[in-house]
Amino acid sequence: MTALPANPRAQRTYRALVDAGLELLAERPIDALAIDEIVGRAGVAKGSFFNHFADKPTFGRAIGAEIRAELEQRIGAANAGVADPIARLAGGMRTGLAFALDEPRKTAIMIRNAGNSTLRDQPLNQGVAADLNAAVATGRLRQEARQSGLRFWLGLCQVLMANAIERRIDRAEAARRLEEMLVLALTGLGLPAKDAAAYASASARRLGS
Repeated sequence: MTALPANPRAQRTYRALVDAGLELLAERPIDALAIDEIVGRAGVAKGSFFNHFADKPTFGRAIGAEIRAELEQRIGAANAGVADPIARLAGGMRTGLAFALDEPRKTAIMIRNAGNSTLRDQPLNQGVAADLNAAVATGRLRQEARQSGLRFWLGLCQVLMANAIERRIDRAEAARRLEEMLVLALTGLGLPAKDAAAYASASARRLGS
């Protein structure tokens, strides 16, 4: 994610550009936007855009990363005090789906501007990677989850969130789909079907309540 400028005036300009991007990217993909349109909506000079972003793709990725950071904060709050790494993984998927239901426009922007969101060394992925490693270390997940589990898990989360906003499903239907996806995801990582069903059912009840 692009570092926030230290100068207060530069911070205001950066914020104005990002806020303009959030509005415009909810309507159209980054390729369909002109820089003149972005700076016009932000009310700043065109040169200010290039003081903060190298080009439009960099701008789009910065906005996507900001939304992802907001989602990660929600996941952290939802998993506060939860020690079981598998419960934390399930909590993350549940919170991601809830975010899609509550913030469909932000979710669409984040998915379209994902950038390197599935890389293992991406800072925002460290929590998922740590939970996968912890679960593997206890013998509850297969060893392959250490290397390929992150891409597998994040891919399924993204598909679930994208489907929720495309289909405009309600919370009851979302809970049903979450339960199914968690069973598939957790058994795919090696968790016994009975245990996967228990985690999935508990997480679906929390989403639907």
